[in-house]
Amino acid sequence: MKKKVLPVILLLFASLSVCAQNDKAELLQNLEKKNNDQVQQQPQSATLKSASRLFGAKDDLTSVITILPAGTVVSVLGSDSTYFKVAADSDQGYILKKDAVLSDAPVNTVRQGDDNVNQGDNSQVQSQQESQSQAKTDRLTFLENKYGTAMAKLLAAGKVWKGMTSDMVKDSWGPPMNINKTFQGNGAREEWEYRSTVLYIENNVLANWGPAKK
Repeated sequence: MKKKVLPVILLLFASLSVCAQNDKAELLQNLEKKNNDQVQQQPQSATLKSASRLFGAKDDLTSVITILPAGTVVSVLGSDSTYFKVAADSDQGYILKKDAVLSDAPVNTVRQGDDNVNQGDNSQVQSQQESQSQAKTDRLTFLENKYGTAMAKLLAAGKVWKGMTSDMVKDSWGPPMNINKTFQGNGAREEWEYRSTVLYIENNVLANWGPAKK
């Protein structure tokens, strides 16, 4: 009789052990999911160290939404090895990670009807948004005074086209990472290197462009 009872007891203990391990694994998964949800609900903020272009698509220099001035505070929604996905004012897009520094504290989000919202934080967020909006307005005004309204809108949107001057290129995309200059006859040819595109400037006029050399 005892020989028959012993295997049953061992089987019972084994079943209880498996159930306990499953419960523990499920508990850890739930805790991990909860922590991930909290991280997603509390995005970090980042401050721009220098002026940075906000791209609508990664690695596409023609998709510039706007140029964010140095000191702008943005909400970080995600990241990879090169870019932060951010929200800036009413715009969302990508900035280069090298242009920004992450803050230690998460961004405070404000929900209508939330009694726990800190009014001081609310004022700070509103002030940052107003500063970003003012910076965009100042940039557009500067470009309008320099080129006129129609041209200013194109440059503020980060557009480039053949025939634009080198000054226009800088006002649209900013200064290049590197310039290779050669002389041909009485003229000069320059290769302006950006992260994924090379612009070919001939006698201070944009002549063509192509992908950056790997």
